[in-house]
Amino acid sequence: MAELEKRGCDHVFFVGFLGAGKSTLARNLGRMFRRRYVDTDRLVERRAGQSVTELFGAHGEEHFRRLETAVLEDLSSERSLLVSCGGGIVETPRNIELMHQMGYCVYLDGDLDDSLRQIRRSDTRPDFKSVEHAAGLLEHRKPLYEQAADLTVDIRGASFTDVSYTVAELLLERGLL
Repeated sequence: MAELEKRGCDHVFFVGFLGAGKSTLARNLGRMFRRRYVDTDRLVERRAGQSVTELFGAHGEEHFRRLETAVLEDLSSERSLLVSCGGGIVETPRNIELMHQMGYCVYLDGDLDDSLRQIRRSDTRPDFKSVEHAAGLLEHRKPLYEQAADLTVDIRGASFTDVSYTVAELLLERGLL
């Protein structure tokens, strides 16, 4: 497998639907390779002093998305981060552009059943209103994830450990870890 040319800050962004395991993956790989990892939702919460749920409730999704873009822009001053992205980060075309300028996007491609198994508390996920709503949201976002993806990993039925090793191998082969 050929190495990929470095982009911008040399970040690796993990995108995918709710419950895809993006945060777990970034944390696992960060520990395995002694690389810093961040979560865009946590960075937004820190910046706003409110949880994602509170932000959605008090200010709406549009406000949250603006903060999300600002957080991504701030990452341009960092180097070689593993970045777990919120499930809706691809809703803003500018975010996809920023991620491609600063590094590479890995899409964790799962199905709704995978997500539902991982979503233990829907009250902490403001864009999860019902199974039917989630199905529609996944259908809407899937092409956006595919557009953002430099690399795609099928996570259907795989454990977090298996996904971590698969992604580590994929990134190492391409010189991204």
